[in-house]
Amino acid sequence: MKIDSTEFGSITIDGNTYSHDVLIRLSGEVAKRKKKLSKKYYGTSHIISRDEAEFIYEKGCDTLVLGSGQYGNVRLSPEAADFFEHHDCRVILLPTSDAIETYNDTKGKAKTIGLFHVTC
Repeated sequence: MKIDSTEFGSITIDGNTYSHDVLIRLSGEVAKRKKKLSKKYYGTSHIISRDEAEFIYEKGCDTLVLGSGQYGNVRLSPEAADFFEHHDCRVILLPTSDAIETYNDTKGKAKTIGLFHVTC
């Protein structure tokens, strides 16, 4: 599993381009992000809710690389941050272009999952 590149509105993983936010599971499965889990609380997908954190988290992971968008607009709510801390899951929050480099470097060294916002 390698993230090849990102540009505004898309991310390319193992040669496949996705035009939506993605979640990469421990298995390497690429799934569409469930933004509605956060939008229902905050009216935006730029704040990760506890509900979305529970969906993102996977038993056995110890690191979440979170691509916060091309301009770094996404952040964790305090409740989501507490959820990940409680589950001993380190969160690395970076603009998406930097986060893909970190994800590629971290994969294999840690039990890493990734969430990548592809727009703002």
